[in-house]
Amino acid sequence: MTTLAPAAGSRLVLADVIARPSHRTRTFALDATLVLAGVVVVALLAKVSFFVGPVPITGQTLGVVLVGAALGAGRGAASLTTYMMLGLAGLPIFAGPVAGPAYLLSPSFGFIVGFIPAAFVAGWFAERAWDRRPLLAFVGFVAASIIPFLIGVPQMALILANVVGVDVTFASIMEAGVLPFIVPGLIKAALAALLLPGAWVIVRLLERRARS
Repeated sequence: MTTLAPAAGSRLVLADVIARPSHRTRTFALDATLVLAGVVVVALLAKVSFFVGPVPITGQTLGVVLVGAALGAGRGAASLTTYMMLGLAGLPIFAGPVAGPAYLLSPSFGFIVGFIPAAFVAGWFAERAWDRRPLLAFVGFVAASIIPFLIGVPQMALILANVVGVDVTFASIMEAGVLPFIVPGLIKAALAALLLPGAWVIVRLLERRARS
């Protein structure tokens, strides 16, 4: 049976250690549950937001790297794809009150798309055990956090220029869609780089206690 678990040769991610299926036939159901749990995490953190321009600063990026690292590349990307599709279907899970197909024309929609490869990259690093050491985790999570900007900033400029009708310059795009997010992004990556290794420490302690 095909699953979204880490590929052969990769190390187990946190979800594989915490939520081990008792039988192979339950693996798909477990993957689906983990994917939906990831959607819930990102949706909740999306509501921690405030606007500094056309794109809000939110807890979404923190959720993306946590979900990607905890679930692994495949399940992480699947979770953020599900998150995007449910939001476009009308569930109020994006930052702010707007949801549904109209969000396709939002200046921040490109960032939502970018969350999918960002979760994959965070999971890719986790499958190589980078999430078990704070410094490596921080580097990996910063790298993952950059990806939404590579997609989101050009899309934001396109929407502002062609839909909203705003005069767009390189300086204005940097001011609206990049510069305000640098420090918060580093803080969120640092927080994730503490939470994931800390979770691994707790898991290992519990495993040792169970064996003793």
